[in-house]
Formats: sequence, C-alpha cells, structure tokens
Amino acid sequence: MAKAWYVIHTQTGFELRVKGHIENRVKLAGKEDQIFQILVPTENVSEVKGGKKRVSSRKFYPGYVLVEMEMNDENWYFIKQTPGVTGFVCSSSKPAILSEEDVQKILMQTIDKQDKVKPKIIFEKGESIKIIEGPFMSFNGVIEEIHPDKGKLKVMVSIFGRSTPVELEYWQVEKI
Repeated sequence: MAKAWYVIHTQTGFELRVKGHIENRVKLAGKEDQIFQILVPTENVSEVKGGKKRVSSRKFYPGYVLVEMEMNDENWYFIKQTPGVTGFVCSSSKPAILSEEDVQKILMQTIDKQDKVKPKIIFEKGESIKIIEGPFMSFNGVIEEIHPDKGKLKVMVSIFGRSTPVELEYWQVEKI
C-alpha cells in the first residue's frame, strides 16, 4: 500500500494535543514505517494585549490534523482510537486522500506564513480606529491606507480641528 495524506477530524482546540498523542503512540507501537508525518498547519499572528505585543500561533484549519500514512484497517483503527480524534474526513465510507497538489499548497502556505507575522485583526480602508499606543494615544482616526507587508497604517487624525496623516503600526491601534 502506498503512503498518502489524509485529514483527521479532531475536537477543536485539541489539534496539537492529538498530534502529540499520535506521535507518541506511533513510537510506542513501532509504526514509524507506516505513519510518517503528522501536521497541524499554522501561521504566526501578532496582537496587543495589555500594551504588550504578543506573537502567537493560529491554525489554518481548526479541528483538523493532516497525517501521511499507509492506509489499512489496522492503521485506520490505530488513528481512530487516539484520544481527541473524532474520525477521518471521508468521501463515501473511505477516508479521503488529499491530492499531492493540495498537500504542496498547504505545506508552502505553512512555510511562507511562519516567517511573516500577520496581524490577528484585519483592517479595512475607511474604518474608524482608536490609537492605543504612542504620542497620539486616545485619539480617534480613520484608516486612509493599509500596508500589510510592513504592518503599518496611514490614519487621518483630527488634531486641532485639522485632519493630519499619521503612520502607525497595527499594534498601536484598535477597532472602534
């Protein structure tokens, strides 16, 4: 039987725990030659809490884990019996095989997103924001331009009755 990628459905929030359980069980059972890779695709996101910038990891597909394995009844049962696993994503009654093209897209997306920190909150042009950090703290403004590659915004702020453009970083503002 050839190896292929499959999608496992898990309880949401338990993806990393399920990945760890499978990896441990594979080692204990000596199934490294049948179950090869377990993947939880993630990206790094930044947010500000309590005035501090934090970078955390966000899952692309909450509730799902990808596994590269040789599918047979024994391995199917082995994965199904892992704590936190609710089953395989199926087409009819057989676990659906991910195409090589889809797997490559997911792997490339994961690799690309690990280097770039993406803001947890997405801003839109014309949106009203409040400045929470820096010299214009507690001022309100309207987003004029968005530069996601730099993580910066150009915001029009009313200072002494005049609209003034101010360049701010994503973490310095919050949506109103």
